[in-house]
Formats: sequence, C-alpha cells, structure tokens
Amino acid sequence: MSVHRFFQTGKVDIQGLSEYLDGVGPGLRVQEVRELTAKEQAALFDAARGFRALNVHHFVPESHPAMKQVIHFGRNSLPLFRIFEKRFCRPGGEFASVRLWGYNEQPFKPLTGPGYFTARQANREEVVIDYLQVPPYRPDGWPRILPNSARLSRFIYYRTRDIMRGVSRHVSVGRATRDEKNMDNWFVLCRQEL
Repeated sequence: MSVHRFFQTGKVDIQGLSEYLDGVGPGLRVQEVRELTAKEQAALFDAARGFRALNVHHFVPESHPAMKQVIHFGRNSLPLFRIFEKRFCRPGGEFASVRLWGYNEQPFKPLTGPGYFTARQANREEVVIDYLQVPPYRPDGWPRILPNSARLSRFIYYRTRDIMRGVSRHVSVGRATRDEKNMDNWFVLCRQEL
C-alpha cells in the first residue's frame, strides 16, 4: 500500500489516511510521510481543517519530562532542503506554561541558523509555531540560540509563523505564513515513537 493512494480521487481521503498512518509501525510511518509531494501536502492541509483537533500536547505529551526533546520528522514542499526535523521541548521551572520551545534540525543549519521558535495553541483546533518569539534558553545539546534575523535565517524563518493541523495520532500538517500572509510552503511532521 502507498500513501499516495489517499490522494487519487481529487479529494483527500483524510479519514483513510489517518487510519492507515495510525496502523503502521513508526519506521514506515515516517517513510510514508516523507513521501508526500508538495501538491499532496497542500491538499492535506486544506483537508485537515476541522478534521482532528490539535493541541501542544501532540508535539510534547504532558507526561514527557520538561527540557527533554521530542523529535518530529518532516518533509516540506520547498524545492531544496526538503527533509528536516523539528525538535520540541516543554520548558520547566518559571517558564513552564502552555507554550513549547523548539528549533529546526537540518544539514544546512550552520548557514541558515537553527530557526528557534515557540509553539502555542492558536485556537481549539490548531497550533501556531511562532518564529517571532525565541526561547530564553535551551536544553543541553541544542545549538546556540540565534535571532531569526541573523544569517540566512532572515530569508527563511524571520517574521514567519506556521499554522499546524492534526492528521493522525503522530502526524500533523502545516502551512507557513509571513507577516500574517499565507505562503506557498507546506510541510508534514511525524512525531517519534515515545
């Protein structure tokens, strides 16, 4: 079975896709999510509106220790740098809240910067990943925090926010915005098995 079959009718079979992704093992799930084309990602984002409520606990479960990362394996719709990871953590101590912290792990990080962000509930069904706000500090092992106006980050993360929607227990889909305007940039994320 191929993930592409859920996109063949001109309308996304999001219920079937969700059940399929929930039913396969973690390795195949990541592989299948990373097979989605740019066109399929865009269609999936539209189909996911109102399908499955998403909250910050999808990205880092409440039971997960503070300041310990959770990896989400991703693929975006850009022509280059398609494969990446978003790494999230729940802050602890005085910063413990309904926000998460995170950054982007990818091979060109030394040039583009780590793309630090915070994540919070946007509404009852969506989460926003916000590059306008960076964490005040980081977990051990994460790269040095840089503002998103530094280096080539200015052209990638600066002034952007991602709107995230739920697809399955492990999978979400997002669309980038800059200055509150939609960009033609979508991506899918698959949470590591915890």
